[in-house]
Amino acid sequence: MSALDTLHIDGTWRAAASGATREVLDPADATVLALVAEGDAGDTDAAVAAARRAFDSGPWPRTPVAERAELLRRVAALLQRDREEIALTESRDTGKTLEEGRVDVDDVTAAFRYFAGLVEHESGGRVVDAGDPRVHSVVVHEPVGVCALITPWNYPLLQASWKVAPALAAGNTFVLKPSEITPLATVHLIRLLAEAGLPDGVANLVTGAGDPVGARLSEHPGVDLVSFTGGLASGTKVARAAAATVKKVALELGGKNPNVVFADACATEEGFDTAVDQALNAAFFHSGQVCSAGARLIVEESVRERFVTELARRAAAIRLGRGTEDGVECGPLVSAQQLAKTEMYVASAREEGAVVRAGGSRPEPSAVRPATGWFYSPTVLDACHREMRVVREETFGPLLTVETFRDEDEAVALANDTEYGLAGAVWTADAGRARRVAGRLRHGTVWINDYHPYLPQAEWGGFGRSGTGRELGPAGLAEYREAKHIYQNLDPRPQRWFAG
Repeated sequence: MSALDTLHIDGTWRAAASGATREVLDPADATVLALVAEGDAGDTDAAVAAARRAFDSGPWPRTPVAERAELLRRVAALLQRDREEIALTESRDTGKTLEEGRVDVDDVTAAFRYFAGLVEHESGGRVVDAGDPRVHSVVVHEPVGVCALITPWNYPLLQASWKVAPALAAGNTFVLKPSEITPLATVHLIRLLAEAGLPDGVANLVTGAGDPVGARLSEHPGVDLVSFTGGLASGTKVARAAAATVKKVALELGGKNPNVVFADACATEEGFDTAVDQALNAAFFHSGQVCSAGARLIVEESVRERFVTELARRAAAIRLGRGTEDGVECGPLVSAQQLAKTEMYVASAREEGAVVRAGGSRPEPSAVRPATGWFYSPTVLDACHREMRVVREETFGPLLTVETFRDEDEAVALANDTEYGLAGAVWTADAGRARRVAGRLRHGTVWINDYHPYLPQAEWGGFGRSGTGRELGPAGLAEYREAKHIYQNLDPRPQRWFAG
């Protein structure tokens, strides 16, 4: 198998300078999908230099907003043209189902269209009343410069779009580093940017490991902003490395997200069915490998047993397999490392007293195809409490823990008892309670009687250790800009401050 030239620097596709390559593995059967270039610090420096030249002397930062918006729309059209091909790549690379891959492409398309419309309809700046007719004062927003965009393995294309689209809309140049585990769809995106007519050097791609590529980007003096999505430990390293040059940093570091179910949400059969169904979606979508996964079910004590019994029955019936196969509802974990991590958390939970109501092991070889993949059965862990490691830490696997509460105050206290604060949900038929609880939850996104939907026009990000900054929405665009105040004296005169 020949290696793909997956470094894109100054408009040219190339191999790593060292000639090093990396195998990209299919999580469904552990076979090799592709060989990609394995970039290093030298390749990263070359990419930053190209982005720096393109920003300092290239046309893109000075391109009229309407033209930048039109390019983003061309990219959106190309994404839809290649929808099936990209969705298949995402499914094979990450293990998610093909339908999930299609949804991802549609969401990526929506992000490009949203940021195109957002910048296109902006005014020329905010006029500031100086209280003096001889002064014209305005605040304008300019691109921040060269951006380092570091994306995770679970939603490689989607997370790239949340960074690339606003970065380009604002007039920046960038170096993009996808996860070394799932880089293939990101390569396709960069090809589409070039096809859409983006000038050379604006979009640069370096495939390779977090250390050295991500580490070098974070510390590089030629980089003006780092946007990172990933785990807490890696995000802390990024912030520490970026601090030396005082560059802007935006971090999305995951969560341990509560899904709070009040008994009144289950008072009717339809309500009960919906809450159970959504609890499954919250926890097991993409095998739980979602930063906002509702991995903590917090259910009112009076309905706990009925709720968990039905939840466990349905979880045990989830069909596992290769994501491209018809009828498959849940794919494998992305890597052998993630599988081992999931097994470690289940073992820890058992030792600390959790009761396994469903799953708790790899599926029998006869129950899943192909049997050699990194599959783990959707697992429901009952009788959990906050001291358990599986409840405190982000597991990023198909694991759902169950805690109970007796009243509203206890529900809120449990939901907020986490160092993270990315997302959470509340299920209730009481509109007043819904608003009260949503207002008290310390999480960046709160769903009421729903789970997982997001809007490109609404900000996404977390409280606490879930990170800093926001993606999507107007604030997501603002991350890639600097505010500048321009004060013009229309009638300059001597001040005579000094007698002279």
